[in-house]
Amino acid sequence: MAYWNSRGLRGNNLEELINLTNETYLKNNLAVIQKIPTSIKPVEFDKSKGVIKLAYFEQKSTVDYMGNVQGIPICFDAKETTKKNLPISNIHAHQIEFMENFTKQKGVAFIIVYFHMIEECYLIPFEDLKFFWQRAKKGGKKSISYKECNSNFRIFNHKGIFIHYLETLNKYLMYQQKKKGENLG
Repeated sequence: MAYWNSRGLRGNNLEELINLTNETYLKNNLAVIQKIPTSIKPVEFDKSKGVIKLAYFEQKSTVDYMGNVQGIPICFDAKETTKKNLPISNIHAHQIEFMENFTKQKGVAFIIVYFHMIEECYLIPFEDLKFFWQRAKKGGKKSISYKECNSNFRIFNHKGIFIHYLETLNKYLMYQQKKKGENLG
């Protein structure tokens, strides 16, 4: 099991910590966020043990999580890397397409990345993710360095919430509001 101590996130299960965070958000009426299961097609069963021995994915998954935060629809994916950068190959074209369509419908899309080597977690908004994706597709850098992540969107633990992404999401939304205001003026 992953856990948090004074030196940061231990273990390798970011999703487990996000699931615990989402339970806390639900209990406190802050958000309703669900893990989206990936559809599998069982092929081979072990009837004596009651388990699936062989299965494959029925369709490509979209994102790991979807839900609503105080009336704002959100979707996001959770990514981990043992390096100081996240390879673009960890992000798939169908995920980019889904997030782009989601944002066109006035939803907020992002990824949460945990960099094990530096023990830091970041929210990367879709528009930044799309920039990194397009850069790689045009022959540029094929990864996202933790140094390229917006330091304002670093995710911290807070009062027992291990991946307190709502605080960071709020910073992002305030940034977007300010940016819109500047574009109007």
